[in-house]
Amino acid sequence: MDQTTFETLAERALAAFADAIEAALDDADVEHGGGILTVTLADRRQFVVNRHATNRQIWLSSPISGAHHYDPAEGRWRDSRGGADLAEQLAADLRAATGVAVTLG
Repeated sequence: MDQTTFETLAERALAAFADAIEAALDDADVEHGGGILTVTLADRRQFVVNRHATNRQIWLSSPISGAHHYDPAEGRWRDSRGGADLAEQLAADLRAATGVAVTLG
């Protein structure tokens, strides 16, 4: 995958996550820009999802599950170590933190 394709796919994923999280979580502060999505909960815990261009990965930093790196695979983002899906992991972590089900695709 070339750099332009990676950046387009990563940005599309981050934008979709931002929109879904904003719609689902009234008391979260959602900031998206420059390849970084930051979700700050009312209790000040933060989730950071960012595009890592050098490795062509999306990285997740979660107060629930820790840090993960995701590679593009067949239209999804899969954990580089275990194959877990980024959207599913982030949704599960947000639900664990807030009690609210967030659908991320």
